[in-house]
Amino acid sequence: MTGLALATVRSRLAAFVGTFVAALLAVALIGGAALLLFSVLTAAPTTHRFDAADVMVGGDRQISLTTVKDKGKGKQKTKTKTERLAGAPALPPSWASALAKVDGVTQVTPDHSFPLTMVTADGRTAAAVGHGWASAALMPFTVATGAVPAAGQLAVDPSLGLRAGDRVQVVTRTGDRDMVVSGVLAQRLAEQQAVFVADADVAALSGLPGPTAYGVRGTASKTTIAQALGIDTVYTGPDKVNADLPSALPDYIGAISIFGFVIGITTFATVFVLTGTVALTVRQRLRELALLRATGATPRQLWRLLGVETLLVALAAAVPGAPLAVVVAQVIAARFRELGAVPAPFAVRVNVAVLLAATAVTLLVALASARLAARRAIRIAPAQALQDTVVEARTGWFVRTVLALTATLGAIVILAVVPLDGPFGMGMTFISSALLLCAVAAAGPLLVRLLGGLLSRAAGLTGITGWLAGAFTRAENRRVTSVAVPLALMVAINAPMLLNSALSGELAKEQERARTAAATSVATGALPLSALRQLSGDYSATLPTRLIVDEGGKPEDYAAYGMQIGVRTVLDLGFSAGDWQGEGLAASAYLARANGWQVGDAVDVWLPDGYATQLPLTGIFEYSRGFGDLIAPARLVAEHDPRGVVTSIAYQGDLTIPGMRVTPAQAQLAGDADERQGAWEIMIAVSLGFTAIAVLNTFAVAAAARRSQLAQLRLLGATPRQLRRMTAREAVVATTVGLLLGITVTTVVVAAFSTAQDGTLRLIVDPAAYARLLAAVGVLGLAAGTLPARLVLRSVRPVGER
Repeated sequence: MTGLALATVRSRLAAFVGTFVAALLAVALIGGAALLLFSVLTAAPTTHRFDAADVMVGGDRQISLTTVKDKGKGKQKTKTKTERLAGAPALPPSWASALAKVDGVTQVTPDHSFPLTMVTADGRTAAAVGHGWASAALMPFTVATGAVPAAGQLAVDPSLGLRAGDRVQVVTRTGDRDMVVSGVLAQRLAEQQAVFVADADVAALSGLPGPTAYGVRGTASKTTIAQALGIDTVYTGPDKVNADLPSALPDYIGAISIFGFVIGITTFATVFVLTGTVALTVRQRLRELALLRATGATPRQLWRLLGVETLLVALAAAVPGAPLAVVVAQVIAARFRELGAVPAPFAVRVNVAVLLAATAVTLLVALASARLAARRAIRIAPAQALQDTVVEARTGWFVRTVLALTATLGAIVILAVVPLDGPFGMGMTFISSALLLCAVAAAGPLLVRLLGGLLSRAAGLTGITGWLAGAFTRAENRRVTSVAVPLALMVAINAPMLLNSALSGELAKEQERARTAAATSVATGALPLSALRQLSGDYSATLPTRLIVDEGGKPEDYAAYGMQIGVRTVLDLGFSAGDWQGEGLAASAYLARANGWQVGDAVDVWLPDGYATQLPLTGIFEYSRGFGDLIAPARLVAEHDPRGVVTSIAYQGDLTIPGMRVTPAQAQLAGDADERQGAWEIMIAVSLGFTAIAVLNTFAVAAAARRSQLAQLRLLGATPRQLRRMTAREAVVATTVGLLLGITVTTVVVAAFSTAQDGTLRLIVDPAAYARLLAAVGVLGLAAGTLPARLVLRSVRPVGER
């Protein structure tokens, strides 16, 4: 059977080109997305800063909550959920002497880690992580130029571009100080820009009552040290990195969400297109399969023949597809690094098993598609199979209808029940789009028959070529479906992402305008909270932080701000219940609704260093987009966040704020929204690129299958010009059908998403961008429908013509 399959593939190479291209793209896209997800799931910061230490001792860097549920009959179910802290609690100074007494310990080095901001003489700012010079021995760090830091001095990472003798202003939560660069380090870390200060300056700069970790050298084991201190946060090997300051390490949580979304989009699109292309290729051979059945071939033999053919073509496509997957992953990762959507140290890890898995998925989808497309021709009687190749069989409508209704119902449930205004809104709208597209694919022949029937009759009014195009469109419904559905995919996958992300960005800008409407200016930079004592008048100063709250036994981390207000607040957060006047906790409407919080409730809160407290909920605010979900007193945040500095002050009137950059309030609007939009545009570009190639491939496969049909029309007297006009009108009909289906899906999804955001029903968002997308898809569809057909016509000659 393998030999026969090889002979069939060799003799019909043109027929298998479409499957080859679709499989190649599937392996490349699925493999590339899978490599990105694999790389981010296995990414871990290096332990280079602690290379010289045998054991590292740290504190508890996470919050754990345990719940016990009674299942009845004396059974209980215990669950423990954890959440990583952004900071690190200080360890007891007494641990140094306790560690020194452990058998086998030869040296104990305290490590202090704390964030700081440096402002150079020319106004440049740089965020870095400060350490005492004693902990330089843990790597070890050495000074390349200059000297080790003395009091009032610091040694800096070479990437900061500073030289010995430069003067900088160092801002930490305890205050700001003028310091001198004593030297430049010979080593640098990929994860953080390290700065070392004199050990005598550590307490004053950091505000820490003790080290954040201890480095131990010697032969003492991890277990011995843990027992001596009565803790379990003792690390060796690659785990030593867990003793570092969490906020100084790359955070891959956001990147996991991004690449999970990327693999979802690419896998759905590739599987969708591959299924259609393989099915189209197989349907072109139904007459051949029917003839084989008539000459005695058994269904089992034909299944094996199709399976081996598809396997050979897909495996051949995987050979260039796997290296291309690596290139795709590298290109996407580089662009995301440029936008800051993933940490700068992130690198793609090539894994053979991941590429083999992508190949296996492609093979399975191709085999399943081939089997489904040929199932009727192989199972029914040979005579009936031959008849079906002449007149399209209208079978399978019940199954298609059930599948379409099920997918539609699933999409409606998601759009109606799932809160689309939360962090999972974009993901849920993609799933809804995918389900509606599955419904379109299942009901495709029926939908195309209805829409195509109307459009084809309109085409018939343009003359004989239009009438002929309309007749072929109605008679060859499945062929039109096979090219219209990929166009619908191109619109319905990309347009909701484009429009919904644009809407989210615009709503964030609107809320930012509302928040700062009363402010005349906004000062940004880094300022210790103590500096606000010099200010008077109306202002709102914010300190960015992360707070953890208890959500029914599960600790969850949220973006938050510590806030201090002047005589009156300047930021308008749109409180829908209660208020916030400097004490207690305020929560966004989304977070309060998700947890069932009401004003007056006591909320358990953990701050970045693990400090636990309970704050009364004093207000619920609406304007949380681009801001955060929680507000706490600035004093509390400054005490328990290792960074703990003011980064923004919105104020009225004239204020002099040394060390901060002052701009008009509305000038702050564009940056963050543009970055978020940029991340979505990368995903859209990847999806558009793939679906565009897939559309061209599908149209080319469909055009190649019509060579004999076009030759017959030439024999009947049709001129090449008439056939070109006919195929052009067919392309117009197919493209219009695809656009209408895609627009329908997009309108449903965008309307639901828009209504969930602010209660406003919008059928169209960002009309200019939407029009550009539809125009691009339309032009592509017309070009893909006419150019391959023209190439086929060049090779068509009636009998007797040279």
